[in-house]
Amino acid sequence: MAQKAIREFDAKSILAKHWDKYFPNFTYAYETVMVQNGTELTNAAKEKTWLSKKTLVAKPDMLFGKRGKNGLVLFKDSKPGDVSLAKASSWIDEKSSSKQSVYFSFEGDTPHGEAKVDMLTHFIVEPFTPHSQEEEYYISATCVGDNDVLYMSAEGGMEVEENWDKVVEVAFPITATEEEIAEKIKKSIPKDVAAKDKDAFAEFAIGFFKAYRELNFAYLEINPFVLQGKKIELLDMVAKLDDTAGFMMRDEWGDVDYPTSFGMEEKSPEVLAIEDADSKSGASLKLTILKPEARIWTMVAGGGASVVYADTIADLAGIEDLANYGEYSGGPTTSETKFYAETILDLMTRSKDAKGRDKVLIIGGAIANFTDVAKTFTGIIQAFDNYADKMKEVGIKIYVRRGGPNYEKGLKDIKEAADRLGLYIEVYGPETHVTDIVRMALTK
Repeated sequence: MAQKAIREFDAKSILAKHWDKYFPNFTYAYETVMVQNGTELTNAAKEKTWLSKKTLVAKPDMLFGKRGKNGLVLFKDSKPGDVSLAKASSWIDEKSSSKQSVYFSFEGDTPHGEAKVDMLTHFIVEPFTPHSQEEEYYISATCVGDNDVLYMSAEGGMEVEENWDKVVEVAFPITATEEEIAEKIKKSIPKDVAAKDKDAFAEFAIGFFKAYRELNFAYLEINPFVLQGKKIELLDMVAKLDDTAGFMMRDEWGDVDYPTSFGMEEKSPEVLAIEDADSKSGASLKLTILKPEARIWTMVAGGGASVVYADTIADLAGIEDLANYGEYSGGPTTSETKFYAETILDLMTRSKDAKGRDKVLIIGGAIANFTDVAKTFTGIIQAFDNYADKMKEVGIKIYVRRGGPNYEKGLKDIKEAADRLGLYIEVYGPETHVTDIVRMALTK
């Protein structure tokens, strides 16, 4: 399962879109907006009139927690007086105007460890929900080993980690039926849940777990949610999606953004393009650019093989010579493989090696189970046709090792294509050890 974190705004939007299916007996107002500055918030109020009429809460929405302890939540009790539209707009402009320091670990209320420093660019704004602490609850679900695990607690809020001994964990095998899941949840409701809320808590937890599974969340947490009879408010959410299901969940998820975490370097257009292609495919297309000026590039079929090749290159050449990390696997189409290969070749041919050496392209992989090697190699050959002149100008040597269905034809075709285009290539099948081409390339 490949997990991708999403914004709180998107997590709430997905759940709200399917609310009636999973929580038919509960109400959820879903009054929430995401903005980048105060002007956007003021403009949003023209359509969403509740922004002008209600007391508000504002906070960054950038994939980090502990926002309250970092002083990055504006709400009614944080400063005297209610938080109006004008006050929220001003606060957002203040926090987004300069870099902010964010701590990810605390001992009590004291920051622990180093802070990350970056700009705050996205904020979520919602109405303030009056409630008592006794109405705050915690719930989350994720995959642990072969089971899905539901976590429930009557101790919601910022201190849930400090009170983890009060969290009830309930594991469900993939084969568990809806009836078995519902029965087990009802029997596992935390004892500290108020007696008046137990039935409603159980009903909500059953719907929550079903939504987690059917909407292909890899992780889903609400901390806290406020339960007031049959009224639910989702005060804070953290979510990750199983992006291997992205190609079949586009309608269910809608237009979801996969942002870079706070303090991390922004993703390049090439990486974003591969992520977009991956989200539309049943295959797996992954790319991480480590050092674009390095001389060794890889096109590896298979997630496990990509790790082995990266480790081997790091051992034999040093990590500073490895330009990228990634994979194409799961039976990609010819056009998908062509797009992936052209992305690699475009990056690889932008400049010559600073030390005047030939660059190396490793096209490797183990023995495929079901991927048609000839079909994927056809896509790579088409990319060679488009980039051959640039490849020769920069100086690229290609080393291929592959096995699997139709591999003989694939190896023959790619060798003939490279020879026709005047490209240096060495081609090997499954008789050669999976990473021997790395040693061959670096020795030469």
